[in-house]
Amino acid sequence: MNFLDPRPRCEVCGLDFGFADSGDGPAVFVIMLAGLIVVACALAVEVRYEPPLWVHALLWGPLILATTLLPLRPIKGLMVAMQFRHKAGQGASQ
Repeated sequence: MNFLDPRPRCEVCGLDFGFADSGDGPAVFVIMLAGLIVVACALAVEVRYEPPLWVHALLWGPLILATTLLPLRPIKGLMVAMQFRHKAGQGASQ
């Protein structure tokens, strides 16, 4: 099982997650959020302290990993829940 693959069924209610296809939506939201946080912090540190580039590399590498990997699964879960709630599915020709 992959880091982002949902389970085939809910262990509590037995809901089949075959309908769930969030695509790249969660990754886009995470990238935008992480970019905003990391760039704002990096700019603030640069303007205030003017550290050398190696300090930036040490500071922002772990922050980039934390702001991208930690929220990815919860946001994917939220996208799947929203698909279920709003009965989203593949477009059908009429």
